[in-house]
Amino acid sequence: MKELVILSGKGGTGKTSLTASFAVLASGSLMCDADVDAADLHLLMQPEIKTQTDFEGGGVAIIDPERCSGCGTCIDMCRWEAINSEFFVDEIACEGCGVCVDFCPEKAIDFPTKTCGQWFISDTRFGPMVHARLGIAEENSGKLVTLVRQQAKQLAEEKGIDLIITDGPPGVGCPVIASVGGATSTLIVAEPTVSGIHDMCRAVELCQHFKVPVMVCINKFDLNLENSDKIEKIANDAGLPVVGRVPFDPDFTRAMVQGKTLIEYDARGPASESVRQVWSAIMASPAMTAD
Repeated sequence: MKELVILSGKGGTGKTSLTASFAVLASGSLMCDADVDAADLHLLMQPEIKTQTDFEGGGVAIIDPERCSGCGTCIDMCRWEAINSEFFVDEIACEGCGVCVDFCPEKAIDFPTKTCGQWFISDTRFGPMVHARLGIAEENSGKLVTLVRQQAKQLAEEKGIDLIITDGPPGVGCPVIASVGGATSTLIVAEPTVSGIHDMCRAVELCQHFKVPVMVCINKFDLNLENSDKIEKIANDAGLPVVGRVPFDPDFTRAMVQGKTLIEYDARGPASESVRQVWSAIMASPAMTAD
């Protein structure tokens, strides 16, 4: 089984739009949306949810006034200042570290886990999909990414599917780290801007640190040809294959408005042809063809 994780050093590069188009071009694949903090692949996939499961994340301290002696140890130990003089815990300020629980002499602080979101197994017009929704301002997104990827692999094994296409989170933080480990290959979608180049380099360094093969695709390349050339040079200098350039095309937005992928909206337009070429290059890459 192979897993292709599509990443971007920053948001807004077109990562999800390309992932959705790849789902059309890949025959018999399974989709996984690992961008749990801001999941949006479902907007194009229109999944029919088959199972829904609560995600239990970290805990938040709760002080029992019946057991609390008011010694103030918890206030002194909490570096986040989440406990006030009335011994009330601010759930937003609490980081869930549990130090107050460990050091409370009266054992008056409970630390129950809480429901932080949900994860789903769904059917789409392109095949099965595993995705999730993290609650507003909730933590443990990296843990939920790991869970979603594990469930995607388990489902792929059950259904005899040999390719998982994972829409990863943007950036280089904990959710991205959780989405990269153990992947067959990554595709970094870069845009030709100063910030796009900078953040692409950070994403490349992250993938290389975990020894995961990297490919690069330049989206909206014609908005700044000079920066597109810089991206290609950076990739070539690092020995990374550039699998293609996709032009800026308003059809991406028009397709999204209709809840369609680009390939469905205009199968033979210039951008669609570029996406097809990118997909062909990805599937012909050494990482994806190796046994």
